[in-house]
Amino acid sequence: MKWSIINKQKLYNGFYKLSAVQLQHELFAGGQSKILRRELIDRGQAVAVLPYDPISDEIVLIEQFRIGAGGAENDPWVIEVIAGYKESGELTEEVVHREAYEEAGCRVTDLLPMFKYYSSPGGSNEQIQIFLGRTQSSHINGIHGLDEEGEDIKVHVISSQQAFDWLDSGKIDSAAPIIALQWFRLNYQRIRKNWLS
Repeated sequence: MKWSIINKQKLYNGFYKLSAVQLQHELFAGGQSKILRRELIDRGQAVAVLPYDPISDEIVLIEQFRIGAGGAENDPWVIEVIAGYKESGELTEEVVHREAYEEAGCRVTDLLPMFKYYSSPGGSNEQIQIFLGRTQSSHINGIHGLDEEGEDIKVHVISSQQAFDWLDSGKIDSAAPIIALQWFRLNYQRIRKNWLS
């Protein structure tokens, strides 16, 4: 099916970019849609990694303040996987290594792709690619992040079972870590067998 952009106007250019888009697309029943107006948040390509130490059977997760989680009944500090956005010309694996070190003081190897998905395609073009990465967790701890980006990131090194418990209890409540941990749980025995042999 085909679609076309008739007009695109930038409305805001800050931490995120927001555009008003006029578009038209083919209909499933045939013909063309009316001209539609949609707002598009331009977030770009994100990359995430779930570091795992097969020797200690530990997962590395991070916790940081997120404005979108700050509703009246919610705690705006969110448990997440390490993630960041691709910069111009940067390779996906370079983002993984850069963000792992910046956000958790962590080095990762043996990257295994999990999923690549749109986070909220109704209004954003953000695509997230998630990896599992092998790490050595005994030295990973503390508070990390870049001052110039206003980051204040706490590292959690927890057993795989505790991570699964956090997932099942709802303590982990954002999409990327839920997707990563569900994939990891489904592939847990295979990963351990391969990485410990």
